[in-house]
Amino acid sequence: MNIEYKINKPISTDQFIELLAKSTLGERRPIDDRECLTGMISNSNLTVSAWESNQLIGIARSVTDFHYACYLSDLAVSQDYQKKGIGKQLQVVTQNQLGPRCKLILLAAPTASGYYEHIGYSNNPRCWVLEHSTNIHSDQHC
Repeated sequence: MNIEYKINKPISTDQFIELLAKSTLGERRPIDDRECLTGMISNSNLTVSAWESNQLIGIARSVTDFHYACYLSDLAVSQDYQKKGIGKQLQVVTQNQLGPRCKLILLAAPTASGYYEHIGYSNNPRCWVLEHSTNIHSDQHC
């Protein structure tokens, strides 16, 4: 198995959709919304991808300032290539692109929590999510 890791290599929407569908992440991403997925891949400012020959087999897709915070939005590896260290290497290469104080931050699927703890992440219960369809309440003054 000859895996190449590439930083910010252009990835088409079709390649991204195909990878998500072949990974468990496809269950939690809007793979039927092409416009959304095009925006997701084109507006990321750090992508690390794993390739075997010319086939995309893994991705770590992030949004970052490179100095303080890096939000790892998607970590996906094709099911045929899982449990071979590819996901871990995608994170290592991502982390190597960041400054020495930059934190890697992600939201894990419930079934993946043990994986992230095992490789060194700490759990932070202070994450908050506001769905687009939810209005921000203005009855509280900050």
